[in-house]
Amino acid sequence: MSFDEGAESPVHRLIENVPDGERVTVLLAAFEGWNDAGEAASDSLKYLHELWDGKKVATVDPDEYYDFQFTRPSVRHNTAGARKIKWPTTKIAKASIPGANVDVVFIHGREPSYKWRAYTAELLAHAASLNVNYVVLVGALLADVPHSRPIPVTATSDDDELRERLNLEASQYDGPIGIVGVLAELALLAGLPTISLWAAVPHYVAQAPSPKAQLALLNRIEELLQVPFDTHELAEDAQAWERGVDELATEDPEIAAYVRQLEEAKDTADLPEASGESIAREFERYLKRRGKDSP
Repeated sequence: MSFDEGAESPVHRLIENVPDGERVTVLLAAFEGWNDAGEAASDSLKYLHELWDGKKVATVDPDEYYDFQFTRPSVRHNTAGARKIKWPTTKIAKASIPGANVDVVFIHGREPSYKWRAYTAELLAHAASLNVNYVVLVGALLADVPHSRPIPVTATSDDDELRERLNLEASQYDGPIGIVGVLAELALLAGLPTISLWAAVPHYVAQAPSPKAQLALLNRIEELLQVPFDTHELAEDAQAWERGVDELATEDPEIAAYVRQLEEAKDTADLPEASGESIAREFERYLKRRGKDSP
């Protein structure tokens, strides 16, 4: 996927004109594995699941969809000291955002091995039973981007109305896809307005966690839902992560030179983006967080 097209497209309010007393349900989905570089996508959903106290409402039977020799179960001790097998599966949870008329359905699991169309149909059946109105798919991939610059997040949609209203791009990617791409197409065919968010994780620091990419995804979700939430602790983790990568880079002249090359390319490409619109967007985000922190 290219991060030259749509990477800095402004994302505005996803949910509009909800009558008083009614609620809107947004599905957030992320899948571990091929779609989840640095585990940034799944970690961003775990963060929101804990923040909004999500409650499990369903699971997907793993026997139908997973190759257990490839995605092996694990054994763990529970709080009582008993050994228990944990099977790879997909969990579906629901939460209500405090102070907002928005409910969130979380779908989180490993990318399946088999029957992707049947798997996706089962997820969409759950979405229908939970009255989902919008779908936001979250992914992360490895890219030639520097760790020392803002992490690019591409926001795309193949829904014509949604794309025009939110000033998004249609995806121009051609090539192999993961379960996120399949779910995006089938959700749209099911009549659900769907957005895909992809964070670019620096390929030379691909290991998890990737707090800076996670934070970038959360910031974009915050913009979409127009519901501010506290990411102060995660921002500190992202800064510490960046300092740590800086230190590692200085120990290897070749890596340091490569990072400088990526920085120069990124800075050159971003020169036209220092526009009034982008500055205003950042200032608006600052004001929202300042208002949230005020007594």
